[in-house]
Order: sequence, then C-alpha cells, then structure tokens
Amino acid sequence: MDLPGHHIKRRLQIGKLLLKYGRADLVQVLDLDEAALRGDEDVAAELKADPEQFARDLEEMGPTFIKVGQLLSTRPDLLAQPYLDALSRLQDSVDPFSFADVERIVEEDLSVRISKAFASFESTPLGAASLAQVHRAELRDGRNVVVKVQRPEIREQVIEDLTILEGMVGLVSAHSDVGRRFAVDAMFGEFRRAMVRELDFRREAKNLETIARHLEDYPLLLVPKPINDFSSSRVLTMEHIEGKNVSSLTPLARLELDGEALAESLVKGYLELILIHGVFSADPHPGNLLVTPAGELGLIDMGMVAYLRPQTQDFALRLLVAASEGDSDEVANVIVAMSEQLEDFDELALKRAVADLILPNREASMADLNLGRVVMEMVRIAARCGVRPSPDLTMLGKTLLNLDETTRLLAPDMQPNAIIEEHAASLMQRHLLRSISPGNLFNTALELNEFVQRLPGRMNTIMERITTNQIEVKVHAFDEERLMSNLQKIANRITLGLVVAALIVGAALLTRVPTSFEILGYPALAIILFLGAAAVGFALVVNILLTDRRGAAKR
Repeated sequence: MDLPGHHIKRRLQIGKLLLKYGRADLVQVLDLDEAALRGDEDVAAELKADPEQFARDLEEMGPTFIKVGQLLSTRPDLLAQPYLDALSRLQDSVDPFSFADVERIVEEDLSVRISKAFASFESTPLGAASLAQVHRAELRDGRNVVVKVQRPEIREQVIEDLTILEGMVGLVSAHSDVGRRFAVDAMFGEFRRAMVRELDFRREAKNLETIARHLEDYPLLLVPKPINDFSSSRVLTMEHIEGKNVSSLTPLARLELDGEALAESLVKGYLELILIHGVFSADPHPGNLLVTPAGELGLIDMGMVAYLRPQTQDFALRLLVAASEGDSDEVANVIVAMSEQLEDFDELALKRAVADLILPNREASMADLNLGRVVMEMVRIAARCGVRPSPDLTMLGKTLLNLDETTRLLAPDMQPNAIIEEHAASLMQRHLLRSISPGNLFNTALELNEFVQRLPGRMNTIMERITTNQIEVKVHAFDEERLMSNLQKIANRITLGLVVAALIVGAALLTRVPTSFEILGYPALAIILFLGAAAVGFALVVNILLTDRRGAAKR
C-alpha cells in the first residue's frame, strides 16, 4: 500500500465529508483547502445529503470508517436520531477476497498446509466483511468448523487510517469547542484500542471462551468453542453452529419456534453478563444471532466485547431499577455519577429534563417501556445540560436497543423491559453476594489492618496540630461569640473521642502482654482500659444527644 498516497487520499475524503455535511469550521481547524474541496461534485451535493447517504459514504471509505459509523450510532449527544438510525443499519459486508489469499494466510499462520490441517475446506466463503471472511471446513477428527480469515494487508490499512485520524482528532480536540466539549480525543482513544483488539483474533477466541463460561446456566444460548490449535492472530477456527440469522427468519419459521423462551433466555443472559460479570458482546443485533434447527440461539462474532468495572456495574443496576420505578432524581444522580461535569453543568435543568422523560411512564408497566430508547435519550439530555456522558452509558443504551430489536423479532408480543423488572431482584441479590466474595473480604481486611496500623501516628499528628494551634476552620458567621463557644464544644468532643480511641488502642496492645493478673482470661489492665473507654464513650454519646435535643427545642 502506498502510505503517503493513502494519507493524502484519506485527508481529502474526510475533508469532503465534513464539507458535505456542513462542518466547514472543522475543515478550517484541520487546515484543509476548502476552496479546492468545494469544487468537487460530491461536495456540491451537500443540500441533498441525508442520513442514509452519510452511512453509505462511510461504508465506501472502508472498514475503519464503518467502525467509526458504528461508534457514532451510540452517541445521541453528537448526532440527531435519523443519523443514529441510519448508522445503526450500517452493513459491514463487502466482496470476498480470493481463495489463494485465504490459503496463503492460513498456511503462513498455522505453519501447515490446508490439506493436512483440514479434511475439507470450502473455497466459497459463508460471508465476507470488511475485516475478514468466514469459510466452512472440517477437521481431520470429523468436527465441523468455520474458519475466520483476516483480509490481506487490512492491518496496515487500519493502522494507517487510525494514524491519520489521530492527527486530525488532535487538532479538533485542541482548537475547536466541539472537540473540547465532547472529549473527542478520549473517545478516539477508546475507539483505537477497540479496533486494535478486534484485529487480533486470539483475543476474540478468549472472548468466546469467557462468554461461554458465563452462560453455562442458559442451555438455549450457544457460543461456538474456539479451536486454539488451529487459530492465530489472523486465523480463528471455531465450532460451526448450524442455523439462520434471526433477521432472515420467515414469519412461518417464527411460528414454529418457541420465540418467547429464546427471547427470555437472551435478555436474562445479557443482564447477567452486564450486571454480574461485567463483560458482554457490544453488538447483539439480529445478524449476530443464529437460530439452530434444534430451536437454540447461537451467539457469534465476539470481536467487539465491552468490559465494565464493578463500580460501573453498580451504576448500571441502580439506573435500571430507578428507571423502572420512576425515580427520576435517582436516575439523574446516577447519570451525573457516571459522567463528567462540564463548566456549564446545570443540575436543576438535568433533573427537570429527566423527570419529564421518566415521570410520564411512572404508572406504565415495564412492558410498555423501551429502556434502550430511554437510556439513549438520557445521554442526549445529559449532553444538553452540561454533562459529558460516559461511554459505558451509551454502550448500555445501545445494547438494550439491540436486545429490544431481537426480542421483537423472536417474540413480537414480549418486551425485554418486563423481564428486566422481573429479574431485577435476583440480579441485585447475586450482585451483592458477588461483592462479598473472599477476595473482596480479604481486601477489606487488608484495608482495616492498614487503618489500625496508621491510627496511632494519625492521632499523634492531630493532637500535635491541636496543641500547636495549627488546625484552622474557615467559616462565614455573624455571631462570633456563639461560634467560638460551639467550636470549643466541638474541640472538647473531638479530644474526648481521641482519648477514647487511645484507650481502646492501648487496651488492644496490652492484650498481647502476658500477666498473672487476669479478668475473664485477659490481662486485667486491658479489660480496665476497655471498660473505661466504654464508660467515657457512653457518657459522650449521652451528652451529645441531650445537647442536640436542647438545641432542637430552642429552634
């Protein structure tokens, strides 16, 4: 590939695309020749451009920009709904490459001739996409498999495209309000990492194993097992799942299926993957799901897998429960906690907008709602109110949208939202049980041990600062005499509390000192100190309660 020529061509294509869809400001930021670009007949068709044409334009630019379109389809804060709908239907399907290239890549990566590794290998692919194509084959032991082979030189092309985009994104991020407001540099960083991961088929093989292990309790859901001995970074061999895409099922074929059972298993399985395990396929659209002759559902294409941190899982669970219960304030709080506040953040406007979205549906059952649409609209509201939405939030909304589309095809009368409500209690219970695993308890014990070890030193530091008048409290008050009196009371309580803490720590240390004078089998001095600390602590609590009650009565 001619890299300098490719670089120039790509910059011109991107510049034309920006002009065609009305972003001359970004063309100027990128220092492109706007006059020369406007002379192109494609750019002159700007007024006729529409969302569907935008999707086709990205598709024509190749695999990297198809993935860019798929990323943009999850960002309602960046694009209007018609564009989101058009991009979500992007077809990653291109003409297949020659079988000679397939044979060469397989033999180079596996270091064995195809005729020796496979009993048969079909030359006509089952399907061809922008990054790879898939062939049906049979191993020597009789197992039917499919072999996913990466396109020749596609890595070099994608890496070059990413390098070009990185430079342009850097300019947009540094010199435009759009770049700063939406943190396009951070967004591109996530996109780049995802693309590089997708180019390594060994990672996809690992994803298949991970998802299959987490879905063992769902017999209706099948995940193809990778054959690691016949796989590499450019070749992935996996078990063949015989079936038809959900999107290609005829109305008659759907009648013969137990679609409701399949849809329920799919939604419950995905909820468990997202909220319990924190790992799931980022694009469960109908084209990636196969219905087998036995009436099972095969999950294929695990190249793009999302991972959620435990804290994000907590937020996702809180968000779904709050949305189902119509608690708009909690929904707004979770959105803010998951996202980044900008300078023009308006909390009141956010809560009002979320309430307008959530409250009208408070009396409706979950079956009448579409949580995917609701979550995506939350992202749009957040951006409008000065909050930079978390990518995890948009990914959650996109996944729920795809699940809704798939369940609508499998069981038209069922909505996944009703299952979410029904399954929420058990999910919360499992999530809590997972949070008190031996590993988490061990970490808590280590933190507690660190706290106890550092407590004496921290107490000495506090006491030293108190005695040397190094502690300052800055307040705005009108009654200085009353303020000083209250501060004196606070200081007395703090000092007394420190004394109680010192007694407890001292007693704990004395329990390790052997002595003949014991009470209940423990060193007597330690027991006396414990009792003294308990008495002083009890008196302090009583004093606080009485003082606070008198203060409340005066008010």
